[in-house]
Amino acid sequence: MSKPDFRLESDLIAQGHCRIAGVDEVGRGPLAGPVTAAAVILNPEDIPEGLDDSKKLTARRREALAEIIHARAELAIAHASVAEIDELNILRASHLAMARAVAALNPVPDFVLIDGNMVPGQLAVPARAVVGGDTRSLSIAAASIVAKTCRDRIMVDLAQQFPGYGWETNAGYPSKRHRAALQDLGVTPHHRRSFRPVHNILYQEKSVSD
Repeated sequence: MSKPDFRLESDLIAQGHCRIAGVDEVGRGPLAGPVTAAAVILNPEDIPEGLDDSKKLTARRREALAEIIHARAELAIAHASVAEIDELNILRASHLAMARAVAALNPVPDFVLIDGNMVPGQLAVPARAVVGGDTRSLSIAAASIVAKTCRDRIMVDLAQQFPGYGWETNAGYPSKRHRAALQDLGVTPHHRRSFRPVHNILYQEKSVSD
């Protein structure tokens, strides 16, 4: 499998762009919790070794790399809440979180590389969508690591408040344990009501109460 590299960023630097941010989000698929995005500007002279798509790394390796990225790169993290996900839909909420992360960088980047096939409409800087970006761009890979570790910590914290759903291990994704807990324990304030498994349970409860 190919590893991400710095070629996309180097091409943009050659075109005169100095501050290039890689942007990625995590949390589109879960039934609970926010969607989280990170924007990372790597120092071309000090790129951490071992950066890769966060999904290919162990949790321990992600945590170690996230700490290094925090120390050696510029970055910002942002979220879209469960209420925003339910109001906007998950795609628009993901784009909102990405745009917030980019806007939180100070100063703002000259150019943004976005993981995926769409550039968020809210972005105020030039950008390019990169399909499979976390496997192609080191900046996007770094953003994927930062976003994933941040969101996982959020879900571990929420698991302490709402035990039984297994969020400390499934991060809110629809695992067998999570689905069973939804049936047995019900819906929490952190569940996405617009997502079908959650919506169906709420509809069942409404039907019973009616």
